[in-house]
Amino acid sequence: MAHTKPSNAAERSAKSEIALTNSLEANMSELRNVFVDCSDIVFHSFSMKDGTECGVVSVKGLSDTQALERQVIAPLLVMEWEGNDKSARRLFSRLPASSCQEYEKIGELADRLCVGYPVVLVDGASTAYSFDMIGPEQRSVEEPVAESTVRGPRDGFTESLGVNLPLIRKRLKTPDLKVAGMTVGSYSRTEVAVVYIKGIADPALAGEIKRRIEGMRIEGLLESESIEEWISDNPVSPFPQLLSTERPDVVCANLLEGRIAILIDGTPFALVAPVSLFSMLQSPEDYYQNILSSSFIRWLRYVFFVMSLLLPSAYVAITTYHQEMIPTVLLLNIAKSREEIPFPALVEALIMEITFEALREAGVRLPKQVGAAVSIVGALVIGQAATSAGIVSAPMVIVVAITGISSFMIPRYSLGIPPRILRFPIMILAGTLGLVGVMLGFILIVVHLSKLRSFGLPYLSPVTPTRFRELKDVFLRSPIWTTDTKPALSGSRLNSRTTSQTKGIRDDR
Repeated sequence: MAHTKPSNAAERSAKSEIALTNSLEANMSELRNVFVDCSDIVFHSFSMKDGTECGVVSVKGLSDTQALERQVIAPLLVMEWEGNDKSARRLFSRLPASSCQEYEKIGELADRLCVGYPVVLVDGASTAYSFDMIGPEQRSVEEPVAESTVRGPRDGFTESLGVNLPLIRKRLKTPDLKVAGMTVGSYSRTEVAVVYIKGIADPALAGEIKRRIEGMRIEGLLESESIEEWISDNPVSPFPQLLSTERPDVVCANLLEGRIAILIDGTPFALVAPVSLFSMLQSPEDYYQNILSSSFIRWLRYVFFVMSLLLPSAYVAITTYHQEMIPTVLLLNIAKSREEIPFPALVEALIMEITFEALREAGVRLPKQVGAAVSIVGALVIGQAATSAGIVSAPMVIVVAITGISSFMIPRYSLGIPPRILRFPIMILAGTLGLVGVMLGFILIVVHLSKLRSFGLPYLSPVTPTRFRELKDVFLRSPIWTTDTKPALSGSRLNSRTTSQTKGIRDDR
């Protein structure tokens, strides 16, 4: 997506500054010029009781025409007015519509119409009135598909910002819950909400996030990933620096810990910042289960996260350079299974890993009804056939299968992608340098993670730099009565960038 201003931006900006006049015909003509060749914009005229002409402009499929006719048009048909702006305000204030806003420029009315809000104009008034009446069919609140849990709330975000914000407000019933709205995208005009709790969140962090979002220069914002890529401290890092979730309970829990949430209209995924590696490895279900079972599963998750990154590389290094580390009986079995394999262990591992990744992507892209079956059957058939044909050995199939299961234990899909990417260069290092190469690759990853920041918060916090008070909820799931609420950035330095600096960084990429 091009991050540039459209060529006709100046022309559109000039049109948006045109002020309304007292002539209904002139105002309606200006709106028709703005929405030329837009067949879904409906223009309708009617007369009030005293003969005053009125004009209604709505969007077919977006505006709630039934509510518009019932709460606005029908009452106006039996009303009279004195022919000036002051009486127009009194007139529209008497309508049963719940929300009515006054505008004086063509551009403001056009922006409201593009969202779906209908507009009413009256002959003789230099102001127009817009009503919050959007009535399309929207997806109902359902259980999140990508973040299912055994125990916990079942509601998830939808594509409507007007539905998502109440899901948060329903859980956090406090006036300290602040929502800062803004619009992003010169064409899409997407509504974005920055949500935080005053008194818990760092004001500097909230201000920095708003500045970075306001500094975005893109034509359209269609998904939250565009914001994530734009405002991240290190967008080229494979590790995610913002948490994406479609669960309102996860957003609320992070808000109570002093983090900031970003909600975007048109996508069910909200963003949370700042985050660390250990917070990304935590599942919401950790806090809905018993303390002992949650702590055990958390440790299991940590172990298998490392295995998903290093297990194939360790197998390649040990079987190629360090056979003395394998018990004799097991070594004889591995040697027997590999005696007819024409490829070295490195090539064998690369073939199986690439095939497994292809099967995983095929299962995701195929229709839901057949995707899981194709993935499972394909893995079984290809693995068995490859072993029988002597292309790969049975131990390699087992190692790749355990690696795949390990990656499935990572609770965040975005965090499961880095091990899938980094696994291949580490395997190459293992095939050329042995365990020395594995350790070299692991050290480089740790160094990168040590330098990585998420809005000033060290990515390996609170392990490094060590914060003993926060370690109780990293390796073990601490009891709820020992948890205290505090800003997520306490003790860290916010990596502040001005809007101009942000734009310069993005333009250089």
